Amino acid sequence: MIPTIKTCTAFKGSHRFASGPMAEVALAMRDAPEGVMFLVFDDATGRAIDIDTHGTINEVITRLAPVPEPEETPSGPRGRGRPKLGVVAREVTLLPRHWEWLGSQPGGASVALRKLVDEARRTRGDRDRIRTAQEAAYHFMSAIAGNLPGFEEAARALFAHDRRRFVQLIAAWPEDLRDHAIKLAFADLSPAEI
Repeated sequence: MIPTIKTCTAFKGSHRFASGPMAEVALAMRDAPEGVMFLVFDDATGRAIDIDTHGTINEVITRLAPVPEPEETPSGPRGRGRPKLGVVAREVTLLPRHWEWLGSQPGGASVALRKLVDEARRTRGDRDRIRTAQEAAYHFMSAIAGNLPGFEEAARALFAHDRRRFVQLIAAWPEDLRDHAIKLAFADLSPAEI
């Protein structure tokens, strides 16, 4: 599995200071004059994150590196699942009628559950992507623009997936905040579709 590079955006007040891979943003913040305050947001979730920029360049980058998950070492009888294939056993709580139905499916409960999840991902992929984008935009907006005019109406338009109304309601916001909220909410659309 190839790790994805986590991207973020740093704001100094209402102005976008830096955006891109977390290490690049952290180093740009590190090189800023002392005392400058930043709000940094994870581009995937829209949530505010903390980045420690103290120390040397190597120390900053090392702190941002993802911590590798420890490899499982067999210390006893092997458990369920197929760890070498990435399959791990977890607990699922279902009603008896659900277990009965799963048990009657060809291949058993695990195969049936995997098929159900794959089908849901296939049929609900667009809705899930839209919901994730709406939540990211809302987290960002709440943290940095919650006191701006039209925030509540813009949030309603966001969750109604009313792109035109959303853009109209935030038109008077500072440009960088407005553009970032639109990017988070509707990144998959061309400007003509918004």
